Amino acid sequence: MRALLLDRIGAPDALRLGELETPEPAAGHVRVRIAACGLNPSDYQRAAYGVPEWTWPAVVGLDGAGVVDALGDGVSGFSVGQRVVFHADIRDRGALAEFAIADARVLTPIPDEVSWVEAAALPAAGLTAYCAIIQRLRVGPGDTVLVTGAAGGVGGYAVQLSRRQGARVIGTESAANAATARALGADEVIDFRSENIGTRVRELTGGRGVDAVLDTVGSASATENIQLLAFSGRIATIAGRPDISVVAPFGMAPSVHEVALGAAYFYGSDRDLAHIADMLGELLDLVARDELDPMVARVVPLEQAPTALGDLAERRLSGKCVVEIRPSGQ
Repeated sequence: MRALLLDRIGAPDALRLGELETPEPAAGHVRVRIAACGLNPSDYQRAAYGVPEWTWPAVVGLDGAGVVDALGDGVSGFSVGQRVVFHADIRDRGALAEFAIADARVLTPIPDEVSWVEAAALPAAGLTAYCAIIQRLRVGPGDTVLVTGAAGGVGGYAVQLSRRQGARVIGTESAANAATARALGADEVIDFRSENIGTRVRELTGGRGVDAVLDTVGSASATENIQLLAFSGRIATIAGRPDISVVAPFGMAPSVHEVALGAAYFYGSDRDLAHIADMLGELLDLVARDELDPMVARVVPLEQAPTALGDLAERRLSGKCVVEIRPSGQ
């Protein structure tokens, strides 16, 4: 099979198109003929420092959509030829290839109304946003939510889900991406390059602060943003924990949540992995009903994936980029 191969840790331009043996599914797994693979920051990040369990050459790509091609022992509920999407284990060879192996516990059927590309855009970013907004922060009507990187993958889905829950959304973005954030549902957008986020949040909330924060930037940003919470507010982080010592104990009484989607493979149970499929099914249903924009901004063939990953690493992309993978000879 054709695959985008990584012979050693490195930047996206270290990836090369090559050939691998077509993998066979172990018990509890399926082989998927990949039609599309969504790109995420974790792809170039993993390429840069590797994963101890990798077999070289490695294949990155956590979000695969395609057709079930073969079933491993013990797999039930799926059939050969069925359209599916999955979020992969970072320790395995990924979906930037013509075939990939997926754990049947996370496999999710794709509704007829959803394309390969739309399905592949969802898993990592959409599931992370869902975990943060719906499960951890429990955003609801009347809440005001601060979402950093509101036009990005996780941020863009978080904005949409927050609005769908009836919340007021304040996003942070560059001026160039502000219109995109507003189109996704942000009520106000703060230009993080030219405006002080804390000052603007206080102005926009009459000094009260926000009920919830999703921080997609890092520890320093999360530490600043936890101080913008209203009484009993909630913050969820995906890129670094806040230093909670900046908040006086038994005062604001914040709750802090860390979202680590892929860690379910390391620390989770069967129930946790099955829950990934359930959440992804809900997101797919929203796309099928035109209630969630999958935010596909660019679609590229397999051979252009290294360039696309480089653009993602250099923050030259907003929304989602998806690699379309056609069988050899097509």
